Amino acid sequence: MAHKFEIYKDKAGEFRVRFKYNSEVMFSTEGYSSKDSAKNAIASIQKNGPGAPVEDNS
Repeated sequence: MAHKFEIYKDKAGEFRVRFKYNSEVMFSTEGYSSKDSAKNAIASIQKNGPGAPVEDNS
């Protein structure tokens, strides 16, 4: 699969989510104190992301 979400622990011990496409990190989330919160972030992105508007601030 060319794209995936990864949950990992940062140096501060918080759980973070990063989205990778072709092994390149496209974005990373804020830190969460629990793995369940990181999983909830993934679910929210999957649910709300496809319909999110694009804001061009250029």
